[in-house]
Amino acid sequence: MREELPGDRDFLAALYADTRNEELRPVPWSDAEKAVFLGQQFELQRQHYRLHYPRAQWLVILRGGEPIGRLYLEPGNAELRLMDIALLRAARQQGSGTALMRAVLAYAQALGLPVGLHVEPFNPAWRLYQRLGFVTREMHGLYAFLWRGPETDAQDESRIDQRLPN
Repeated sequence: MREELPGDRDFLAALYADTRNEELRPVPWSDAEKAVFLGQQFELQRQHYRLHYPRAQWLVILRGGEPIGRLYLEPGNAELRLMDIALLRAARQQGSGTALMRAVLAYAQALGLPVGLHVEPFNPAWRLYQRLGFVTREMHGLYAFLWRGPETDAQDESRIDQRLPN
């Protein structure tokens, strides 16, 4: 990983679009209309994050020196907020997300902080978060606020894995 650079903007916009393509597939817009919409949404999200998370770490995830994703974190006094983690579709289902989440958890543990995040219940990452010991704290509209304390360790993760249905 490395800090986000000004030259990463095009990659980050393309990554955002890549994460939303499936969601927009049934929308009866042309590809050009979808591209305009996704560009606008990317800019709005970017503005929102920078306004509401002033101390955030804006990281680009690399594989072989090439960007494959983003990781946005904000360490606070009460928690390490995982604002966003996204991988290109071609980089998913290869263990990278699990490895990144374990690194985030290790970082939070070193800080002595729990990790908090919001996720939509239909997001495929939900199961990963459960496996890693996150619990639902509350619902915020369409999003669940998940939390994992710094005391949860690998032994807890294996017990949680055993409780999850297949």
